[in-house]
Amino acid sequence: MTRPTVVVLDYGSGNVHSASKALEAAGADVRLTGDRAAAAAADGLLVPGVGAFGAVMDGLLAARGPEVIERRLAGGRPVLGICVGMQVLFERGVEGDVEREGLGEWPGTVDRLDAPVLPHMGWNEVRVPEGSRLFAGIEAERFYFVHSYAAREWTMPEDPRRAAPQVTWSDHGGPFIAAVENGPLSATQFHPEKSGDAGVRLLANWLETL
Repeated sequence: MTRPTVVVLDYGSGNVHSASKALEAAGADVRLTGDRAAAAAADGLLVPGVGAFGAVMDGLLAARGPEVIERRLAGGRPVLGICVGMQVLFERGVEGDVEREGLGEWPGTVDRLDAPVLPHMGWNEVRVPEGSRLFAGIEAERFYFVHSYAAREWTMPEDPRRAAPQVTWSDHGGPFIAAVENGPLSATQFHPEKSGDAGVRLLANWLETL
């Protein structure tokens, strides 16, 4: 059986090496690169991200990442965002007094969690919608989070012509979006590469969709 090829987009942000190792453990042939042609040609594209929303956007823009992501999605080619790589898929991010425009794949704002203890760091449960492919067989598992900001509302209007996105939730001081499955575009707020066997299984589930 041929291993699917996945590019981990290397644009200067985040857990690129640990994400690459987790993908390899899940069954992928992984290439870590910022090369746009390679990112466009791979079976799957993983967009990592850690740190500030604005810094991740700056890095993506410098690498022309939005162009690659948009081109893949237009052709129905799978993309997976992780942590801040998920956050930038929303319309905007607000950190302190700074508001930055995101990629706008989904409506909504990423802002600070309303919780007494931040960052939200450690293992947490998730509420998975019925029929999720990403969480198949691991619906009851816990996943590892490290973040102070998240999208706390899902406001995308329903489109009767398309299958509704599947949204997974978690809680820290209130509900927030832990993952989204939306056609070729998927994303997790938690770190699969830090989530042990459950994280590898989730990545393997994603690879099965490629």
